[in-house]
Amino acid sequence: MVTFLVAIALLIVGYFTYGKFIEKLFGVNEGRTTPAYAKADGVDYVPMNTKKNSMIQLLNIAGVGPIFGPIMGALYGPVAFLWIVLGAIFAGAVHDYLTGMISIRNGGAHLPALAGKFLGKTMKHVVNGFSILLLVLVGTVFVTAPAALIADLTPAWISLGVIIAAIFVYYLLATLLPVDKIIGRVYPLFGALLLISAVGVGAGLVITGADIPEITLTNMHPDSVAIFPLLFLTISCGALSGFHATQSPIISRTTQNEKNGRKIFYGMMILEAIIAMIWAAAAMSLFEPGELSAILAEGGPAAIVSEVSMLMLGSIGGTLAILGVIVLPITSGDTSFRSARMIIADYINVKQVKMSSRLWIAVPLFAISIALTQIDFNLLWRYFSWANQSTAMIALWVGAMYLALQKKPHWVASVPAVFMTMVTFTYILNAPIGFGLSMGIAYAGATAGTIAVIIAFAWSLRKRLNAGGVIQVDEDVPQPAA
Repeated sequence: MVTFLVAIALLIVGYFTYGKFIEKLFGVNEGRTTPAYAKADGVDYVPMNTKKNSMIQLLNIAGVGPIFGPIMGALYGPVAFLWIVLGAIFAGAVHDYLTGMISIRNGGAHLPALAGKFLGKTMKHVVNGFSILLLVLVGTVFVTAPAALIADLTPAWISLGVIIAAIFVYYLLATLLPVDKIIGRVYPLFGALLLISAVGVGAGLVITGADIPEITLTNMHPDSVAIFPLLFLTISCGALSGFHATQSPIISRTTQNEKNGRKIFYGMMILEAIIAMIWAAAAMSLFEPGELSAILAEGGPAAIVSEVSMLMLGSIGGTLAILGVIVLPITSGDTSFRSARMIIADYINVKQVKMSSRLWIAVPLFAISIALTQIDFNLLWRYFSWANQSTAMIALWVGAMYLALQKKPHWVASVPAVFMTMVTFTYILNAPIGFGLSMGIAYAGATAGTIAVIIAFAWSLRKRLNAGGVIQVDEDVPQPAA
């Protein structure tokens, strides 16, 4: 219990200390016009207040990641707590803040455009492909996962197929309609369910004096699965997630003032990490590693969610908690497709004011996603995990280059970027879904690949700095009248 409480406290302190440091390092300009006003179009560029933006950002980035990921990560034991806390403060929240704020400074640009600007034109195309792949996978996973949970709460005559169809209809509407028409209106209700879920389970752990294991570096995984690199892909959204880099630009287009960025981007990542800590602690305290593994094998993370909710909160409270968990993937799935639409539109330079322009981009995305629902969830999750953390790695390198070009300390982004480069390279070289090489060869290959990336970053930075002239990292925007 001590480790759990200290971890929660560290996350909160991290927001007020390291978060403030990152904000100061970035250099907020309260007088700068944000894209919400400079590019207002009534569809994607719509000014909204900080409270609403924060709630939407939290629900956008959370998904099942801070619940399903930590539940599966709990198999490794309390070492998972370290990654959630340190990862969120020094990597995940930094990643979210930089991608959100750099997007604001560049007209609400999405990650592919930012990668093209700061890492080279080739990276724009690479990241565009990665982002679309990631978002379609996320959207698909976040249809099947909540549908399974809803099916457990509804009468037997309502089939899983009907539930999936209903979720897809909602996703289509949320993708096509202006951001303030559905997302901006229903998210406060969804947010209330989320808070009931997280606070209820967290309070239950404390009140009942749950036997949450204390910190240890021992690998407790019943199958002796290596901590590196798998833990850092298993727990993603609760610590560091590239998916967030695809979501932050949605809110960068609705943010009213740069001063709100730390609360919206850094703060909501910290809150997500607290949710991750709660579910990881619940899984560790209520189930032995072997028992947890067996339940996961039989019913997946959703089964753990149901058991934890009912055990901790009873039938009524447990049902509300499950509804809160259902909300998370749905409120990330809808913006996954929306973000994919926006990225494709930006890539091919098609304005999104007309409904027809939005429709012909969105429909093929949904057709692909419907086909992917026929694939095993666990297989999709493994591909999602790698694509997700690869995107996070790229986004961190974008943030590092942005800071370095201004001769600011880029280590806040480049250090976690180096770590995640090693993680993602090692995984794809070793994993069965990748090259299937032995771990020794995977380590060697990943080390060589990471060194090559560092050299490429340094070479590109030096080339730009030596080119002379003014390096423009931010777009020019019309300033408000005095």
